Order: sequence, then structure tokens, then C-alpha cells
Amino acid sequence: MILVFRVDHRLLHGQVVFSWCSALNPDCLLVANDDVVNDELRKTTLKLGKPSGTKLVIKSIDDSIAAINDGKTDKYRLFAVVSNVEDAVRMALACDQITSIDLGGTKSGEGKRQVSRMVYLTPEEEALLAEAQGKGVDVYVQAVPSDARATFKPQLG
Repeated sequence: MILVFRVDHRLLHGQVVFSWCSALNPDCLLVANDDVVNDELRKTTLKLGKPSGTKLVIKSIDDSIAAINDGKTDKYRLFAVVSNVEDAVRMALACDQITSIDLGGTKSGEGKRQVSRMVYLTPEEEALLAEAQGKGVDVYVQAVPSDARATFKPQLG
């Protein structure tokens, strides 16, 4: 069961580990990221930051999609995180079990609109999220569990 599917450019950090894991009590964290899966230093750093008693799995986007669709994650209370909107939408559209996307944190930058205190999106990312919404995926902004969930409203055109 996927508890939360989150976009956070920092992947696992204090906010995720303490706030979300305390609130949801997942028994498995899935980091889906094509770069981290091949970076031993980043993998080691993520392993050091995970809560004790919680399994950490680091997979590529394709392998994450396959694991979810093959039912390999069904036995877990899963908290899944990706680093960017493109990967989130790709996974959500490929996996029926992913019914929502939590926009937790994305980097600011030129050409990006500030959607919340910690979420900045390009017009292309907004279009991708709107596409996902059009296919039934609930897209929302929620930095921490104690924050109210705010439905994402794209500004297109």
C-alpha cells in the first residue's frame, strides 16, 4: 500500500524522516531516482538518514514502476519519493496504485512559478501535472502532515 507518493528534490531529509515517518509509520521507504541508484556516496548518505526499523529501497524509475506493478511493494506500508515532477508523473501514469502526488519541495529557478512556500514549477511541469490530474491523479501540495492539503491548480497558457 502506497501511503504517500511525494516529489521532493532533497529526497530523504529531516522533514520526511521525522514528520512524515512519525505520522504515517511506513515500514518501507522507496527512493525512485535514476541518478542515486548509481551513486554509492548518495546511497550511503540516504541509508544513514533513514529511521531505524524502516527498510530503505533505492531503485531507478523503471525498476520502481516494475516493482509496484508486479506487486512487490504490496506487502509494505510504502512511502515513495522522487526528486522531480517529470519522474512523478511518469510513475503515476504507469502505476495504477499511485493515485496521488504530493508536491513537497522543488527548487526555485528562472522561469518557475512559486506554487507554495517550497514548490516552484515550470510551465512544462504544470502541464505534466495537469495531464496527470486529467487522468484522475490527485495532485496536491503538503509540506508536512500537520499542514492542510492544498489541491494543485495549474496556471496554463
